[in-house]
Formats: sequence, C-alpha cells, structure tokens
Amino acid sequence: MANPANIITSALLLSMLAACATTSSNIVSPVGTIPAKSIPEQQDRSSISQLGKSDFDRMADVEIRENTESLRLLMLKLYKRNPHELQKSTSDAAEKMVDWVFDGEAQHHYKFEAINNLQGTDAIFLAFKPDYTGDRVLPFIVGLHTMLLKAHGGKTDFYFTDSIDPQYLYNVARNIEIAAWKLSNAHDENGALYLLTNEINDKDRNLSFEREFGKMIGRTDLYAVALAEKSQRLISRVMQNLATALFLPF
Repeated sequence: MANPANIITSALLLSMLAACATTSSNIVSPVGTIPAKSIPEQQDRSSISQLGKSDFDRMADVEIRENTESLRLLMLKLYKRNPHELQKSTSDAAEKMVDWVFDGEAQHHYKFEAINNLQGTDAIFLAFKPDYTGDRVLPFIVGLHTMLLKAHGGKTDFYFTDSIDPQYLYNVARNIEIAAWKLSNAHDENGALYLLTNEINDKDRNLSFEREFGKMIGRTDLYAVALAEKSQRLISRVMQNLATALFLPF
C-alpha cells in the first residue's frame, strides 16, 4: 500500500505547480503586459543544501516563494490602479517601489516609518483607517507579507530542523480572505473604496485581483492541510462571516 504521506506530497506538488504554471505567452492585463512565469524550480536543487530538506521542506519553499510573488504582483497592480497612493510614497515608478519593499529587507526589515513600523494585521488595519492619509498600498501589502513570514517562523528557506505549525498557516489563509474582502468592500466616509481593485462594468470585467488572492489562499490552505496530515495534528477550523470576521492569531 502506498505511503499516505507520499501521496499527499505528490498531490501537493502537482496542485502547486498547476496553480503556478502558465502558458508560454505573456498575459495582457489592464495594468500592462505581465511576463509569463515558468513552473517554479528550486535554484539550488542539486546542491548539498538540498540533502537537509524533506519533500515537505521543499513544498514550504515553493509555497512561500510563490505567495511572495503573488504579493509583488498585487502590489504592482494596486499601484497601477491607484497611482495617487504611489505618489504619497515616491516619484519613482511602481516597479522600483515594489523592488525596494521586497528586495530591501536587509535595510528596512519590513519596518517603515511611514506606517509607524507596523506589521501583520496591525498594518492591514492601518490601510483602512479613515484618518490615515499616507500610502494605503504599503501597509496593506507589508501587513500581508509579514503575516505570512511570521507564520513560517520568519523564514523562506526550510530544512529538517524547521517546524511550521499548520494551524498558523490555516489561520493566515483565513486572514488573507478577510483582507481581500476588506480591500473590495471597505469604503471611506464619502462612499468611495479606499483602494480600487476589480473592475466590473458594462465594458470591462477585471477579476485579476480576486484570482491572485485565490491562488494565495489555495496554496496556503493546501500546505496547511498536508502538513497537518503529515504531523498528525488537528486544525481547528473556523467559520466566519467575512463582513464581521476578526483576524486570527498566527
């Protein structure tokens, strides 16, 4: 009889690859042409460091890496859709701002004075505060990213000695759902959305933001369930109304 853990690992890998793979053609969207991505590949997969990784460690590598890429894309799309928010932070191009946030960790450690050094759900809340006048994209994306990192023990590269709590991953997936709902439904005192995302009207139907959030939730949920099965841990599932839901601990 096949080992259940191996079956779960194989299913997880296939599902993640299916979610991340694209055709060889570039994707044309309302925010410009997005280069197609190849199937994710561990860059040092033949190196000695790979000897210290289990299949589940490699899956964690893929999950956090692909979720980070989704956040980069979402940040870029949010700035393209809300250029006035980018102007509150910089006169540089949106691409440069995104690179600075995600590639400059050694300098800023995801602590930005402009958002009072807030991280996780505290930063996400700031993005929707009526009296906040700064760049709302920055705290929203930084909040999501630091929330993911914390649930992974602050790491993006995993080995046998590392331990990830599947409950935290499950909770983060629910928090992403709540954050995505807020993004599409939170209005200011004038009834306008704080940040523009999906566009549905007589001429356009752009649900690209919704799809990207769906990918993140799917990856995180799937890895949480597979990890729980492997480690024989139970996940406490929570049913919430997104309109009134509270962020879960992670």
